[in-house]
This record gives sequence, structure tokens and C-alpha cells, in this order.
Amino acid sequence: MNGLAWINLTLFMCLLLLLAWPLAKWLVVVCDGRLPRMIVAVEGPLYKLAGVRPEQGQHWKQYAIALFLFNMLGLLAVYALQRFQHVLPLNPQGMPAVTADSAFNTAVSFVSNTNWQGYAGEATMSYLTQMLALTVQNFLSAATGIAVGFALMRGFARKLSNDVGNFWVDLTRITLWVLLPISFVLAMFFVGQGVPQNFDPYKAVQTLETTTYQTPKLDAHGQPLKNAQGQSVMEDQETDTQLIAMGPVASQLAIKMLGTNGGGFFNANSSHPYENPTPMSNLVQMLAIFLIPAALCFAFGRIVGDQRQGVAILAAMSTMFLVAVVIATTAEQAGNPLLHAQGVDAAAGNMEGKETRFGINASSLFSVVTTAASCGAVNSMHDSYTPIGGMVPLVMMQLGEVVFGGVGTGLYGMLVFALLAVFIAGLMIGRTPEYLGKKIEPYEMKMSSIAILVTPIVVLVGTAIAVLSPLGKVGVANPGAHGFSEILYALTSAANNNGSAFAGLSANTPFYNTLLGFAMWLGRFGVIVPVLAIAGSMAGKNRVPVSSGTLPTHGPLFVVLLIGTVLLVGLLNYVPALALGPIVEHLMLWK
Repeated sequence: MNGLAWINLTLFMCLLLLLAWPLAKWLVVVCDGRLPRMIVAVEGPLYKLAGVRPEQGQHWKQYAIALFLFNMLGLLAVYALQRFQHVLPLNPQGMPAVTADSAFNTAVSFVSNTNWQGYAGEATMSYLTQMLALTVQNFLSAATGIAVGFALMRGFARKLSNDVGNFWVDLTRITLWVLLPISFVLAMFFVGQGVPQNFDPYKAVQTLETTTYQTPKLDAHGQPLKNAQGQSVMEDQETDTQLIAMGPVASQLAIKMLGTNGGGFFNANSSHPYENPTPMSNLVQMLAIFLIPAALCFAFGRIVGDQRQGVAILAAMSTMFLVAVVIATTAEQAGNPLLHAQGVDAAAGNMEGKETRFGINASSLFSVVTTAASCGAVNSMHDSYTPIGGMVPLVMMQLGEVVFGGVGTGLYGMLVFALLAVFIAGLMIGRTPEYLGKKIEPYEMKMSSIAILVTPIVVLVGTAIAVLSPLGKVGVANPGAHGFSEILYALTSAANNNGSAFAGLSANTPFYNTLLGFAMWLGRFGVIVPVLAIAGSMAGKNRVPVSSGTLPTHGPLFVVLLIGTVLLVGLLNYVPALALGPIVEHLMLWK
């Protein structure tokens, strides 16, 4: 990794910590409900209209049921808006209704905070669908993740209580007083950088050169002509115009990043010049992805009464993140040895699939940021990375999206691993494990095991189904090890609610839309439910006094133990699959 890459990484981490610290203080205020009177007065009519009593807490089961029902309603709303967009307003391009399988996949995707896109946004979704279905769910799915994180933090902080908070209150406050204000500021910044925010029809502009392209030749009945081999007969066409997509991009882009959603307005996502115009916008987008996950770590320490606990969690996340960035950037800077043997300059590295305005350093950093968090936005095509460079984003997701992770999901995922780490340590020294003064007993370990194992099961079973099915294999553009990596990446991204893709896989088919839709739903709520169960169990426990046998969970030893647990337990499930994909592909470069 060269000097410029180190400067970029250092600047990014310093800015991140500088911004996350004050935000953490506000997150604590929102979590504890100690809001200014003016804000409480604004909320009052909303709760009264919804029939919600903000002072009334919920048992974890009530919290989980409310969360599940709310997300089910969101799923139906997003599906309906896509299916009826052709008869709804704000559709200047006359987009037709989205197909049933694609609408199902997209609805699950945005409700589960995955934002996997099997479609091209500017060619599929109307402005109304982009705003009312997708952007709204960007806010609500992000708020849902933070709410679960709040519930778990309350579980550790409270004692002898069955109250983990009120889902409706958490959802309202997170959306109104955290996500909306920051998104507004980000949207204004992006507009200043050149991101569109309008309702104009697409613009037909004159190009500097005439472009020649081929289309199928049609007969007198408008049907494609076929040759003797049954192939379409093509004819040359010329054009000197280009259709430039418009739309309310900046408002969706802001929450897309802040809420670790990742679903782009355009098909090219954050590599599109209208969605990520400058190196400055690229830096701000990466900061927005990590901002709330980092702030939640600091907030966790404040809520449990020991700031060192949050710093330890953040240190473990940061260490794994920094190592991943170094590996990915080094691999991309080294390039492809097979191309070097053909005379390609090795100093240029691997620029395939990357924008020249970002280069290798910013592209590699972005790829690790977006997959360490459950964002999925991309400013380069991961399918074009070297085998090791492409394996790093894959591993970041397979760790369970706990290296910063999504908003809320990263923290509660890492806390589940923390419970497992202290349980393992307790077995080593022969005493009942404790975390933050709460005893870790069989019930917590059962729930932790479910939360940790549900996504690997979904990923590996789904991948096996895809590689064994003719419908799964037909979408693979690259045979062999790389094609297997494309399928593995798609299922990993879906089940871990990331949303990025190895773009070589043609996944907009009924088979993949259905398979990935179920993977996204199980990966989201199969983890949330046991996490809420842990929150309820912890809230009902009393604190035990610290003794000489208590494992300190705020020092370097615990950070190392936590990292080891994440790597061994989180990644070990995937080693055979990785050996069949990126590892063997890397070895083939040096044969």
C-alpha cells in the first residue's frame, strides 16, 4: 500500500472519529428519551394520532411483534407501489409496472435494509416509486436497525426489568431526530457537488460524436428476423443523441449512505457521475456510511455507564477494518500477473472496473467500507477486482456485517460475538461468564448461536441450491471459480443484508429474485428476533459485583479475544466455499 493510500485511510479514520463522538451524545439522549420539551411537544400529536403511549414500555416479545408487523406492512406497500406505478403520478418517462418477481425481491430488499437491486433504477422505477417506496424504506429500515440496537443496549443497562423500550417511540424518534436532520444536510451538500434533485423528464442531448450500435432486424410484422442458425439478424443503427436521466437523486442518495442502505437511483450506483460526482462527494459518502455505526459504539459505552466498553468494541471493529483495507488495496495495486506477462505496466495496478476520478486507493477503500457496513453501495465493480481484492469484501460480509456493520445491526451483531467471547473465556477459567455485570447463561448462548448461525446456513444452502439448479447456473457469465464466486457473493450479500454484487451474475430472473428475496428476509429477521430475546433476558437480570475472577471487557486482551472469536466463528463456516471460489482463482493466476 503506497503513501497516498495511507494518507487517505488516516484522514478517513480521523474524520470519522471526530464526527462520531458528538453524534454519540445525541444518540444517548434519543435512546434515553431525555429530549428537549419542544421536541416532545412536536411528538405528542403523532403519538396521540397513532394511539401510542410513549411512557409505556414493551416486553421484548411485544417489541418484536410490533417490529415484524410494521415491516410486513412496509413490504406490502413497496410491492404495491411498484406493481401500480404505471397508473400513478410522477412518472414522466411512462415506466411500466415492475414484474411480480422483481417487485417482490425489491420490496423485501428495501424493507430488510439490504437494497439489493436486480434492476436498473433509471430504466425501471418512476419518481414516485423511487421516493415513496424506496427512499421512505431507506429511512424506516435504518430506523428499525437502530431501534433493535437501542433495545439491546437498554437490556445491558437495566436490571430486574422486562422493559426494553417502545418500538413505536424508538422508530419515531430515530427517524425524526436522527436520520432526517443529517440526511437533509447531506442532501444539500450533494446538490452542491452536482447531484441532481428535480422532477424533470429525461434530457435528450447532442453528443460530440455519432455512435454506431446494432439492433435486431425486424420483418414486416415487427418480429425479429432469424438466420439459418436461428440467430437474430442484426443491423447497424446510428445516433448523435443521448438520453440523460434526471430525478430526485440527492434526497435518496443521502439516506442511502447514512442508513447503510446502498440502493442507488442509477444502475451504476455510486460510480455514476450524477450520484458521486467528485472525490469530495466520495469521501463524504464513505463517512456517512460509517458515521452512525461508529457513533453507536460510543453511545453504548455511555448507556452502560462505562465508556471503555464502547471503545473496546470500536477498537475491535477498527482493527479488522484497517487490516482489510490494507489487503484489498495492496492486491489491487499489485494488479494481475497474467496481464503483466503480456506487457501491461505493473505500476498501473488493476484499474479494470474503476473510475479514473477515484483511482485504486479510493475505490478499494470504498469497497471495504461498503461491505464492512451493510451498505452495498459501490463506486467500482467488485466483479473486476483481483481474486484477493474481491475476496476481502466477501469476507467482510461473511463475518456477519459486524465490522462497523449496518446502523444498529453492526453493534448488536458485535455484542452477540462479545457474549460468545466471554462465554469461551469463562470455560477456560472454569467460572460462570459475565458481561457488564450480567451472567451469561444457557438461554443467552442458545439465542447467540441462532443469531450467529442463521446467516451462514442461509448463504451456504442457498449457494448449493443455485449451483445445482440449471436456473441458477444459467445466470453465470463467467464459468469456473469466478462464476462460483459470483453466486456465493450474491447469497452472502443477500443473507447478510448488504446488497452489493459481483455484477457478472444475471440475477434479475424469477429464480434469483425469489431465492434472494427469502435469503434477505431470513437474514434480517432471523437475527433480530434472537437479539431482542437476549435484550429481554439481560434486562431481567440483576448485576453481580465484580470479583477477581471477572474478565475485564474493556482492555486489549478482550479486544484480541473478540477479534479471534469473530474470525474463528464468523469466518470458519465459509472457508470451504472460499477455497472453491476466490482462493483457487488466485492460485490459477500463478500456475
